[in-house]
Amino acid sequence: MRVLWTLPYLPWPITSGGKARQYHLIRRMAQRGHAITLLVQSKTPADDEVRAALAPWVERLIVLPRRALRHPRTLWRAATSPMPLLASVNGDAPALMRRFEHLLDSESWDVVQIEHSYGFEPFARALARRRQAFVLTEHNVESSLGAATYGKWPLWARPLARYDQWRAVRWERKVLSSADAIVAVTESDARALSHISGGRPTFVVGNGVDTQAFASVHPDAAACSVLFVGNFEYAPNVDAVECLLDDIMPRLWRLLPQARLQVCGHALPSSWRERWPDARVDWRGYVEHLPTVQAQASVFVAPLRFGGGSKLKVLEAMAAGLPLVSTREGLSGLNAQDGVHARVADTAEAQAQALADVLSDPVRAAALGAAARQLVVERFDWEASAQQLEAVYEHLVGLRATTGGLA
Repeated sequence: MRVLWTLPYLPWPITSGGKARQYHLIRRMAQRGHAITLLVQSKTPADDEVRAALAPWVERLIVLPRRALRHPRTLWRAATSPMPLLASVNGDAPALMRRFEHLLDSESWDVVQIEHSYGFEPFARALARRRQAFVLTEHNVESSLGAATYGKWPLWARPLARYDQWRAVRWERKVLSSADAIVAVTESDARALSHISGGRPTFVVGNGVDTQAFASVHPDAAACSVLFVGNFEYAPNVDAVECLLDDIMPRLWRLLPQARLQVCGHALPSSWRERWPDARVDWRGYVEHLPTVQAQASVFVAPLRFGGGSKLKVLEAMAAGLPLVSTREGLSGLNAQDGVHARVADTAEAQAQALADVLSDPVRAAALGAAARQLVVERFDWEASAQQLEAVYEHLVGLRATTGGLA
């Protein structure tokens, strides 16, 4: 099929779970024979490395710049738009809108795929004018994700936070109800998105993992090292690190003073080194080759309290055979069983005790890691995800056939 796939960020380099999902699905769909034109609005330019990474998988890569976040026009739109903050930042894009209209008017597409409701606005007019069927993909329930961060706003900004949440709920309902098909990452998200949209057809395209990339990892049980990985432009990961350093690690250190913590990921705030200066914390930041870091760790911790979707960093840790200590939220959509594939704990005290138990019992830790790896190998491969997405495409093509090309 000929696919027009839109993104509000470049999927390479892979610095977040969302980018990993995009890159691997694009790669797998291209391998299955689909011709993909990727239309991207990006805050960073596509350099030679980006183009080389995507060239084998996309027929065309079209990248337009996103206006700087602090540009006066961006700030004005964010304050006055009926759209929520993130949608307004990505939405005021006349050049993107014109390019998309030209692509719809000049070519025929079997599938138009829009990623994220917050990236929808530049395409709304052309889709409606052409009555073009499209699929909308959401990695989370965005209105709930934003709501979970508003409590961190300063007191003087709380009224603005409530206003932005109101805008987010209205915008999400508007966008979802206009889609011909909706893609969610987990069953629970699919139910929520279907309800918000008024019952629009909703499908699950789960996350996967490149199991071969992590097959050679052997965790270091003797290192007594805890690993956390995340993209720190994503609020749930920031919250997880704050919980980890404020509440969990102090309790673990009372049980195991020799335990160490590695914190890895894109956009690591420099202020954290000063906020938590303990020498037992290794602030690694972004790492090029994650298996190397995984092999230096004894256990992976996922103290996530909100976020939705399924967590690629957790899947990658499981694929590497790392024993896992996680909240229920961290395991959402993965069907992992407590005591079999992971230790599940939702309070700081319980997470610290679970970490101490795993670090103190290498035999049990190895059994957890082996069971987790087996679960991922059997159930979470990107090829299965690509098959699920292809079924959504077939739904759109069938819709087009029954309506004469109109949604």
